[in-house]
Amino acid sequence: MKLSKKDWINQAVLKIEADFCRSVDTHIIPIPLKNYSNHGIDLYLKDESTHPSGSLKHRLARSLFLYALCNNWLNQGMTVIEASSGSTAVSEAYFANMLDLPFIAVMPKNTSPEKIERVQFYGGSCHLVDHSKEVYEVAKALAVKTQGHFMDQFTYAERVTDWRGNNNIAQSIFSQMSLERHPIPKWIVIGAGTGGTSATIGRYIRYQRYPTEVCVPDPEGSVFMAYYLTGDQSLSSEGSRIEGIGRPRPEASFIPSVIDRMIAVKDQDSVASMQILSDILGRKVGPSTGTNFVAMLNLANELKKNGLEGSILSLLCDSGERYHNTFYDSNWISNNIGDIKASLKRLEKLI
Repeated sequence: MKLSKKDWINQAVLKIEADFCRSVDTHIIPIPLKNYSNHGIDLYLKDESTHPSGSLKHRLARSLFLYALCNNWLNQGMTVIEASSGSTAVSEAYFANMLDLPFIAVMPKNTSPEKIERVQFYGGSCHLVDHSKEVYEVAKALAVKTQGHFMDQFTYAERVTDWRGNNNIAQSIFSQMSLERHPIPKWIVIGAGTGGTSATIGRYIRYQRYPTEVCVPDPEGSVFMAYYLTGDQSLSSEGSRIEGIGRPRPEASFIPSVIDRMIAVKDQDSVASMQILSDILGRKVGPSTGTNFVAMLNLANELKKNGLEGSILSLLCDSGERYHNTFYDSNWISNNIGDIKASLKRLEKLI
């Protein structure tokens, strides 16, 4: 039976909210590094890989769908289109499947096969393009062609989440840290894909008047660091090879003013750090988490050298299980990232 538009939206919102109620909050995991903990410095990861769709982007996808529904942009049977490097597409496919909506992900052709398969598992289809710069216009064109809705995460990510609280990731972090040795982190480290998470956390910190600072590590090929330093919105690049973070252009949801520091991270360091952290935790993490860990180690080393104590928290964005054929394949790494031996040796000295 076809429902009225209002009744369908009411039921869609209820389904998404019910999914949220079924999901417990993600855990915060201490990283056991005595080289720092013995000096009063504690490192933590908030494990976003435990969301139903497997990554931090589950939060974003849920918020994007609710935003679209409450703006009256979605209706029964409409096709949902997204431009994505992978994880957001998987999470949006999850919610589209929940609402019985067709879903098309526009992604670069070098997206990991595991992510493509996961989109398809949830009933979505993948439209692959040669370069990450192409995803925007192709997604817009498909929305017009299908008379569907382009979610446009890169525009809306910074505004779809209530940064003042309401169970957002920032509120969750500070609540879960309340009984730790240093409950108010000195640093929160967040890689930027859309920039939505760094915007939410940065705004929440200021709203709650916390002294915590936000650090965004940026991978090679991304323009975010240069944009942060120059404010030049015309910047352009080929994009990042580290899936999920870094962009070929400044995005509307990337808000430099809420970021206290950025750290440029080489791709070899991201992959080496991913491997080191996986060994420490006894489980595989994704490459963007490796990028985060590089920045965490640099910040922890600075605190140690300056005789300061405190906590540093970052995100375990997704599981390494999504990258078996890419970032965990030695031949792929050699061909696409290069030799990581020097990075491994240098980073291991910081552990």
